[in-house]
Amino acid sequence: MPDLPIPRVRVIDSAVGCPEIPIVEGEGNAKVVLSPHNGATFRSFQLVTLKENARTISLRHVSNCVYYVIEGAGAIVDAAAGSRIDLAEGHMVHIDAGDLYRIEAGATGIKVLGGPCPPDPSLYANMTSGEG
Repeated sequence: MPDLPIPRVRVIDSAVGCPEIPIVEGEGNAKVVLSPHNGATFRSFQLVTLKENARTISLRHVSNCVYYVIEGAGAIVDAAAGSRIDLAEGHMVHIDAGDLYRIEAGATGIKVLGGPCPPDPSLYANMTSGEG
């Protein structure tokens, strides 16, 4: 049996001290809640807040990715094919490894929580430190 790390339970406040990654075009931000920067090895979570008509840059990961829509509405766009699927509060979306995608906000904005699993190191290459 492989040596696995000893399990730990931690509470992370996504409103305080989380670094950001520059993946948002328009008004909004992407806070890194859980990633290798704070010890995560199997999962990552970004809290992405997009104001009216903002969007993420096109993203692609070597692993699968999942997002949950916390509030608002928008769409997930297959950036290669140009197709889009509408999203609303309570929806969850799965993106296959290797797919090129972006998240777009609707008129009321959108807030999603999620990211690639396991974490994608390239996503954190330009991470900025969080503010207290």
